[in-house]
Parts: sequence; structure tokens; C-alpha cells
Amino acid sequence: MVVDVMQATIPAMTTALLTEDIAQRVLQAALDRGGEWAEIFCEDRSSIGSSLDDQRVESLTTGRDRGAGIRVVVGDTVGFAHTADLTEASLLDAVAAAASVAAGRTSAGPMGALKVGPKRAPLAAVLPETIAKDDKVALLFAADDAARALGGEIAQVQVGYADSRRRIVVANSDGLFEEDDQVRVRFMVMCTALGDTGLQTGYQVLARTQGFETFDEAAIRVMAEKAGRQAITKLSARPAPSGELPIVLAGGSGGILFHEACGHGLEADHIVKDASVYAHRVGQQVASKGVTLVDDATMDGEWGTARIDDEGHAAVPNTLIEDGVLTDYMWDFLRARHTGRPTSTNGRRQSYQHLPMVRMTNTYLLGGPDDADDIVASTPHGIYVRQLGGGQVDTATGDFVFGTSEAYLIENGEITAPLRDANLIGNGPEILSRIDAVASDFSMTVGTCGKDGQQVPVGCGQPTMRVTSCTVGGTA
Repeated sequence: MVVDVMQATIPAMTTALLTEDIAQRVLQAALDRGGEWAEIFCEDRSSIGSSLDDQRVESLTTGRDRGAGIRVVVGDTVGFAHTADLTEASLLDAVAAAASVAAGRTSAGPMGALKVGPKRAPLAAVLPETIAKDDKVALLFAADDAARALGGEIAQVQVGYADSRRRIVVANSDGLFEEDDQVRVRFMVMCTALGDTGLQTGYQVLARTQGFETFDEAAIRVMAEKAGRQAITKLSARPAPSGELPIVLAGGSGGILFHEACGHGLEADHIVKDASVYAHRVGQQVASKGVTLVDDATMDGEWGTARIDDEGHAAVPNTLIEDGVLTDYMWDFLRARHTGRPTSTNGRRQSYQHLPMVRMTNTYLLGGPDDADDIVASTPHGIYVRQLGGGQVDTATGDFVFGTSEAYLIENGEITAPLRDANLIGNGPEILSRIDAVASDFSMTVGTCGKDGQQVPVGCGQPTMRVTSCTVGGTA
């Protein structure tokens, strides 16, 4: 058992991270050293996590991280430095380090006054920090009890809880001064069932950009039962077939596929390097008619939601593909600035120690006119995917491989036998062009997106839909 409870020795989260007068002086110092543009990103993040395994609390950890990152830009060159000390002297030292890229240049002159944005309270009815640790741990045991009550097949239950509060302030030499207060909560259950065919697992997660009001014991028990039943059902799974087959993706289940196979290829850093299969294709048909792909950080409570991006710009929804036609890419501020267009507010970073880059937020396909049950009924033979596992994609070609973690055979228009885990192998643009039915039962799922060593929370979603043909790597 690991217990790591760090006592906070830094100011409470009500303390201002950055004042306007300090921001003005630090940014001006960057311009005086020859910078063309400069930015300060301040962050104060607190977190708590606990886990239960084999009916024992394995860990209870709390953490606090606080600091600032400084960017100084000259042409296409970016200087970056970060510090855990938010005093003006330390920020000026970081400016000196970041501004080394501007050595020998003259001052850009005085900057204008900062335009201070609104104060933003956290979007949480109940702040997790006001809830006792014992009450959070009690949810772990409730989930464990619910899963084990399903029967002796459940051999192991692992449960995890986490919450975080992240305050950020962003100021730049264009006069921007914005802040946000972000609260996120997450609960995970993984069950392992043991039977004649060996071990099988079931997994469920609930994660929201809101407060502790997300959880109640009844909902947690339902979630644990779902994970346990998933594991038990897979004990009787048959080997998945191999070859080209129609695939029906249940609502929410395939969001991660489109996030990886399509979304990453629409991020502007890949586009400007000609490292994406979607480069130079705006205005072209890249998907079946009826397919609309959106990235939207403004969705209420979703895992990738935020009111501003990590460059301080107010979040807006972005339509990337509309009725099958590619309409735009996702942009961070600097790449948008270099091309003379507005940012799509997709600049995100893992922490103050990282540079921002183009990242997705909540990426999803809109619902369509079809009925989910009718889609299955009109599929004579295929695979019904209720939950996808992990995967990977080559953005330059669009080729992907994804694992299934819960799938069933479709026979004569009915969902029948559960299948063992298999791989879906294909190409993003080809899959988009093979969607022939889109239902109205839209739902979201959650994930953590990794890119260039940085991890950020994202939401993924879609309605039930059918892909006419996809390569299945099964074992039958």
C-alpha cells in the first residue's frame, strides 16, 4: 500500500497566479530583448488519486504543481523556458533564457496595455477538494462490492478514482490576459473474470470536466456491474473471424477510431509539413455524404472541454468535415498567425513545462437519420463493436490498427455470439468513404491523447454507424 500525502507549502489556489502589472513588465522585457512576440503561461494544478486492488487500498496520493512557461518568438524560431517560481525576478530570468533566440536584435518597442478577460469560476457544483478522502475511498469499495456480487467468475477487481483542479493564466504581447479554472474527475473499474477459457477483462470509465456531483453510489455500482458483465460475457467468446467484413460501431464506441485515424491527420502541424494524407484537400470529398466531423471544446462537461485553450483564446466549435467535404484543419495560434488566419483554439499543452501544440479537444461525428437497430437488422453478416481498445495511426498515409475490447458477431441481422479481442485494420480516408449508415443515438467516450510525449484529456464520440468493409484480424 502506498500513501503519499504531500502537505502544501505554497499559497492556496485563491492566490493570484499572475498580476497584470507583473505580466506587462515581463512581456515588455521579452520585447526589449528583441522578441517579436512573447507569452506567459502560468499554471497551478492540484490533484488526488486513489486505487483499490484485491479489496485493498493500494495508493492514496495528492500532488501540487505550480509554475510558468515563457515563449519568445522571432520569425519561425521559438525560445522557451519554464520556472517553478512565479516571482517577478524568476519570470524575468526565464525571459532572458527564452529570449536568447533574439540575441543581437533591437527592441520591438512598447507593447499596448493588457486587455483583461473575465474571471471564470470552476464549472463544478461540488468542488472535489471539499470532499473528505474517506468519502472518495468509499466509492472504490462500493464498486468492488457491486462487481464481485455478480458471481464467483470475478477473480479480480481494480478500481481507481482521480480528481484535479487546474488554474491557468495566459498573457501575451498582443495584449491578451485570460484565465480559466478547470476541474476534472475520473472513475475507472476493471474486472477480470476466470473461466475454462482463461482470463477475460471488462473495463468501464467515467470522466467529466465538472465536480464531485458527477458521482453517486448507485451510478458507480451500475458502472462496476457493466464492467463485470463484460468480463464474464467474454469467457464464452469465440474466436473472431478474419478478412473483409462489414463493421457496425455502437454509439460512442468508435469515437477513438476517428480521433486517431482522421483527427490527427487534420492537425495543422502535420498539414504544414505535408505529413498528412489530408494536406491540400480542403474543399474535396474525403468521406461519404452525411458524414460530418467536428472538434468542439465547448461541449458541456465533456473530458476535453475548456473555456479557453492553453494559448488563452476562447474555445469555439470547429467543423472539419461537412457532409463528406473537408472544410478546415485544426490550428494553434502560432501556425495560424504565420498563415494569416485566426486560430481554431486548438493550442494545448500538458503543463507549464511544455510548449503548446495543435491538439484535439472533443472530436466527434454528428448523428444521422438512421435507426441504430435498423442498421444492425439490415446487416446480414458482420461484426458489432461495442467497445474499442487502443490503436495507432500513420498520419502520412492514414493507415491504422485498432483492437476491439468488446465485440459480437452479427448473423442474419442479429447480434449473437461474443467474440474474442481482434484487430481492425484499415485506412482513415477509406473508412470514411465506406460509411453507409449513420444513426441518431450519439454518445461520447473519454480518452487520453498522447502526442510528442505530451498527454492531454480528450473526448471522442459518434452515433451507431456501419462501415461496409474493414479488415478484421481475428484468429478464426
